Amino acid sequence: MFRYILNKIFYAILTLFGVVTVIFVLFTVLPGDPARMMLDQNEDSAQLAAIKKKYGFDKPLSTQYLYYLNDLSPVSIHSESKDDYTYFSKDKYSGITLFSVGHSDVALKLPYLRESFQKNGKKVTDVIADTLPNTFVLAVSAIVLAIIIGVVLGVVSALMKDSWIDKSIQIISTLGMSVPSFFSAIIFAWVFGYVLHEYTNLNMTGSLYEVDDFGESVYIQWKNLILPAIVLGIRPLAVVIQLMRNSLLEVLNQDYIRTARAKGLSEFQIIKNHAVKNAMNPVVTAISGWFASMLAGAVFVEYIFGWNGLGKEIVNALNTLDLPVIMGAVLVIATMFIIINIFVDLIYGWLDPKIIM
Repeated sequence: MFRYILNKIFYAILTLFGVVTVIFVLFTVLPGDPARMMLDQNEDSAQLAAIKKKYGFDKPLSTQYLYYLNDLSPVSIHSESKDDYTYFSKDKYSGITLFSVGHSDVALKLPYLRESFQKNGKKVTDVIADTLPNTFVLAVSAIVLAIIIGVVLGVVSALMKDSWIDKSIQIISTLGMSVPSFFSAIIFAWVFGYVLHEYTNLNMTGSLYEVDDFGESVYIQWKNLILPAIVLGIRPLAVVIQLMRNSLLEVLNQDYIRTARAKGLSEFQIIKNHAVKNAMNPVVTAISGWFASMLAGAVFVEYIFGWNGLGKEIVNALNTLDLPVIMGAVLVIATMFIIINIFVDLIYGWLDPKIIM
């Protein structure tokens, strides 16, 4: 088991290294001069030189790549010179110096995702910390909604196989998987937030936290969570319905179900105590992957509904070419994908020891 865990961690590190390399190439090499992007139309030669020196943009591309890896690494090497980009400044890095080697220090620190180009030098970690919890709340709400409704409709569809109810549920789930999230978001926002606003009392746009009319206090507006959670949960809901239906139909044909019926157990007891429990395995597998996907897939949903999460922040960063925010957000989402996949693999290994042999 220990060797299995080490292998998973090793491959995860390799994957993360590949992701970091791709992100660096896409957002540093291809867009052009990042220093000019920071200064926009207000640059002069002195400002340009100062920005390039501050962020290491005046160095060769290979050196910039090593700087980026050094920023992200929890254990990193830093210069003792205050004029060097890698100087361990408390304002820049959060960590401690472990020991010195020659003219350099080895430090233990939190990953440094650099500073936003457009938010007056605000750290990208602070930007993500302000927005990721909102995205997490939205994703959890959507996945819980998908599980509850999806399991119920999947069970109903399986028990009423080939009936008009089963066919109707199948049509709805197929539509749910085929309709893009951004299109669903527009339709739901317009219908329930505008056309039927008098009856639903829901808004077309709005985030979890809102400021009162006087700008003096912040309060939670839970009703703003309803529409984006439903829209974000439509696709996993459709998947859960299909998986639950197919899995339950397969379970109901097993020998132990026939044995339970022969013993005189009611159909309700068989479904509740035996069939549903065993049919949930593929659903749990799918949900573990969908939760990570939701964090990335919430981009357009958050933007359309005005939900102040990481997805909306990514869109705003793309519009303003705020490359550090884009790079940091993509890296955080990729890291969460990897962590969740490792966690699921470890659960599989624990449930089925044959996997790790």
